[in-house]
Amino acid sequence: MTTPTKAILLMGPTASGKTGLALELARHFPMEIISVDSALVYRDMDIGTAKPSRDEMAQVPHHLIDIISPMESYSAAQFHADANRLIDDIAARGKVPLLVGGTMLYFKALIDGLSDMPPADIATRAQLDLEAAKYGWPALHAQLAEADPITAARLEPMDSQRIQRALEVFRLTGKPLSAWHAEGRSQAARFKMLKLALIPQDRAWLHERIALRFRLMLEQFFLDEVVRLRQRYPELTPDLPSMRCVGYRQAWEHLDGQASYADFLDKGIAATRQLAKRQLTWLRSMPDVTVLEPASPTVTTTALNVCRDFLSASTPHAT
Repeated sequence: MTTPTKAILLMGPTASGKTGLALELARHFPMEIISVDSALVYRDMDIGTAKPSRDEMAQVPHHLIDIISPMESYSAAQFHADANRLIDDIAARGKVPLLVGGTMLYFKALIDGLSDMPPADIATRAQLDLEAAKYGWPALHAQLAEADPITAARLEPMDSQRIQRALEVFRLTGKPLSAWHAEGRSQAARFKMLKLALIPQDRAWLHERIALRFRLMLEQFFLDEVVRLRQRYPELTPDLPSMRCVGYRQAWEHLDGQASYADFLDKGIAATRQLAKRQLTWLRSMPDVTVLEPASPTVTTTALNVCRDFLSASTPHAT
């Protein structure tokens, strides 16, 4: 009998310290890191995504970072296929796959599987964009609530990207997105996994880190990065998935004169906090998670011990 592949999932909200902890784990175990982040896939978007530095990525092999241009899109289905392939490859090399990030939809796709949903349809998306411009995303969210109440219940009224996708799937197939997800269980993960989640008890601690990091990004010339992106990719628009990333949308508005610098700063921090709130909501609903307190001075030691127990255990671990 072959030994089941084991993988470690390190999840958490933005600015909770995932990168630092991942690197520390990789110093103690033979690991390769798979990024689970919908923003890190884009080339030339480094500062606003808090992408690991070249020195950090040189310490341990990283995957699914800088794989597409900001003009392209990357779906949960693509991640599901890429991550499963990489998990097998890394395990075949005798190493442990360490999946790190905060894109909870990707984690859900990996754990629960995805059904064979239709690909993006340009015409349908264009029509939805027109409707959103006329009526607003909350109105489309209400429309989604009638067609697919299960999906609508987990989405914020201004979560434009996911509302658009859910309505797109329903209009193309007549079947709710939630029904497609239910059919995807056959593609659920077959490997043994340890789910680690950095969940701070004190929300104020996380809010302070978010504000500090956003200001640090500005000191590192984040706005200049967005200017360079617009110059390098003349056909780039604020409606593309890359520019919907937190921070980039607000920077675009500021550069277009739609918001003052002070408003841009406030909106950028507020949007990042909203992202963290959504990530925490997903994490708290996920079963079989080992919660780590990121503010604790012993968080690294605790994580190392839990990983050591998981990797040395011969009995199956709950997925």
